[in-house]
Amino acid sequence: MQNNVLILDFGSQYTQLIARRVRELNIYCEIHPYNKIPDTSNYKAVILSGSPFSVRGEDALHPDLSEIRGKKPLLGVCYGAQYLAHFGGGQVAPSNTREYGRANLSYIKEGEAFFKGISEGSQVWMSHSDTIKELPTGAQLLASTHDVENAAYKIEGETTFAIQFHPEVYHSIDGKQLLENFLVTIAGVKQEWTPASFVEETVAMLKEKIGDERVILGLSGGVDSTVAAVLLHKAIGSNLHCIFVNNGLLRKDEFSGVLEQYHGMGLNVKGVDASVRFLNALKDISDPEQKRKTIGKVFVDVFDDESKLVENAKWLAQGTIYPDVIESVSATGGPSATIKSHHNVGGLPDYMKLKVVEPLRSLFKDEVRRVGASLGIDTNLLGRHPFPGPGLAIRILGDITSEKVRILQEVDAIFINGLKENGLYDKVWQAGAILLPVNSVGVMGDERTYEKCVALRAVESTDGMTADWVNLPYEFLQKTSNDIINKVKGVNRVVYDISSKPPATIEWE
Repeated sequence: MQNNVLILDFGSQYTQLIARRVRELNIYCEIHPYNKIPDTSNYKAVILSGSPFSVRGEDALHPDLSEIRGKKPLLGVCYGAQYLAHFGGGQVAPSNTREYGRANLSYIKEGEAFFKGISEGSQVWMSHSDTIKELPTGAQLLASTHDVENAAYKIEGETTFAIQFHPEVYHSIDGKQLLENFLVTIAGVKQEWTPASFVEETVAMLKEKIGDERVILGLSGGVDSTVAAVLLHKAIGSNLHCIFVNNGLLRKDEFSGVLEQYHGMGLNVKGVDASVRFLNALKDISDPEQKRKTIGKVFVDVFDDESKLVENAKWLAQGTIYPDVIESVSATGGPSATIKSHHNVGGLPDYMKLKVVEPLRSLFKDEVRRVGASLGIDTNLLGRHPFPGPGLAIRILGDITSEKVRILQEVDAIFINGLKENGLYDKVWQAGAILLPVNSVGVMGDERTYEKCVALRAVESTDGMTADWVNLPYEFLQKTSNDIINKVKGVNRVVYDISSKPPATIEWE
């Protein structure tokens, strides 16, 4: 992997957006905790993220920049800029008012490559409660806004730059241009990271890492595991043994349909119906984290059983992607909150003798799709909506029973098929139904009913890190609601979820 750019995370909500913007420039980058800095010899530039912490506080986050400062091109963003100032001979103080939201550059130093192609008046996005009152020793002012005098500066004699605003946020109109100026023009990073280059490097890495050993891969029918399978197949061929497990929590008719599709792709796939095993393990469990962990344990147990049937199997491959890792493990080792655990993140128990390989671990969802397209995978498969690893278990709030699974499968099929029939499916990033743990009073055929309520959810997103609810046509929602209530026994009420991420998450559990 081309470790071109290192992003040190101080817990900012925007850190992942920095990575997104850098990768949009066809430059590979990685996020690492500020206090767990890897060997920097492979990195050509370093970016310090923002943070919810203050450099003036006793709990200020202190990175070890001894191998970076003055040796690598360095860009400090928000907290990073304040850190370089506060601990470099400057002064950071509380702002008179919280500086948050849109601002415009009122001054830009002429002739600076850092601001090439960016004019005074350019809109930037501020998000801080401290401000830089005095620049650090050896610093030269590069830009100001009406309210923030020291909005950007550089250190003389170094390729060290700092900005008080957030170029990674969409509202910073020329943010991508500024990152390109720093990374390409100043740091000399080459824009060579493409889907084709990722495939070439990853296949080579897999060949070297795995050799002639055999790999077991769990296929789910989703984009991630499918792309992972094709990458591995390209690298090791018949040594890849795919297993598609029916956990009893898939969509209606998905087990048979997807299994047939995989066979048509030439993959070596075995179908394993473990639905009873999963449902028995989930009996009487209502807590969402416990559900995920239970499913993860059974998932591993099933693969342990199956691995024993594949002679000399040494590896377990998974379709883990970057958002899974970010949401499951605090990105900074402390400052960032863990949102939820993911069933395929976190390693394997000691008794399982398989090593883990995750070829997509560094990619966002949209990048996975682009890689899949470069591999020639069918566009219909690549266009499938994301589906959670735990399946319908985290869309059934409360305990899980086979009857609840049946109800939700029927509801989900009506909703998803309706989206496809009305040309809406490809306009939605992810959609699904949630079975709520409440009953409501209704009237059917002049008789009182007391049945389940379901919520429909459809969101727009690019990578799952943020998402907006989709404004589906009223006529579509009306027909879908009528179809569900009339055709699915046990449901008498349908609602539509209009929450965005953040503050909500895409899934309810």
